Amino acid sequence: MTIQHPFPLYHSLFLLFLATTTTLISPSLGALRKCHPSDYKALMSIKNSLHKPYILDSWVQNTDCCNKWMGVSCNHTTNRVYDLSLFVGEISGQIPSSVGDLPYLESLFFSHYKNISGSIPQSITKLKHLRMLGFNNMSLSGPIPHFLNQLTALTYLDLSYNQFSGSIPPNLSDLKHIGYINLAENKLTGSIPESFGNFTGIVPYLYLNGNKLTGPIPKSLGAMDFGQIDLSRNKLVGDASMLFHPNSSTWHIDLSRNQFEFDLTKVKFPKDLNWLDISRNKIFGGIPEEIKGLEQLNELKLGYNRLCGKIPTGGIMQRFKSTCFYHNKCLE
Repeated sequence: MTIQHPFPLYHSLFLLFLATTTTLISPSLGALRKCHPSDYKALMSIKNSLHKPYILDSWVQNTDCCNKWMGVSCNHTTNRVYDLSLFVGEISGQIPSSVGDLPYLESLFFSHYKNISGSIPQSITKLKHLRMLGFNNMSLSGPIPHFLNQLTALTYLDLSYNQFSGSIPPNLSDLKHIGYINLAENKLTGSIPESFGNFTGIVPYLYLNGNKLTGPIPKSLGAMDFGQIDLSRNKLVGDASMLFHPNSSTWHIDLSRNQFEFDLTKVKFPKDLNWLDISRNKIFGGIPEEIKGLEQLNELKLGYNRLCGKIPTGGIMQRFKSTCFYHNKCLE
């Protein structure tokens, strides 16, 4: 009888044991192979600063932050974190200064967290690649920081629906690539900076509505070609007619609930205008006949002004109910 040597069996069992124990006792050896160590450290610091909220339960210690971590996205080539976007669940505290330790971030969003208060940490000025910044629908307070102009790559800025107070930093116009500024629904005071007409880039979207801004609109804004501009629900005065240009690309203008005074008769509307709300001001004159040729116009509110004369008929005017013209001086 031939007795088979037991070594092949022992050898196989040993290899199986080695593979199993390596996986069990050293998960970090392979688990962090994509997530850059410094990014991993910064994210864990952020989680700890936010008191380890349950929405960050997927941020498990010694696992790959580039693999299914809530709100985290990595570049497939460099494996560096380029996006941190948190929108859901409950988070309290302040925005951690360690967000500035993610040097390759291109977009950073904290949104709809009413229990996040305090100010914007200056550490974000280290984010030289940051293009999109959204800290909105929270309870941030204090002045809007002047250091935001150091985010030289920024194209998108949304600080709306917070408790920011004080004046608008004039040096935001230093942002050469900015295309979207939303400071709506805060407690901002003072005037719109004259420098806002000096943006070297294109600023098609500007939202300053729902603040406590005063004074006239800077004439320099007339040089800007806005896609959308909303200055509603402030205490602005004077002439706003410089915002209307027949050859501009503007399609949304909301100037409602201010104290603007200008002659609407002399206004030349942008041909692609889709939304026009100038209600609850002190605007006088008549409604230009050209308005009925604005084929894209779907929203029109002219009520509570001092307009006179005949309401144009024909064309698109059949779209609008009489309530669009209520409470004027002598419209017919």
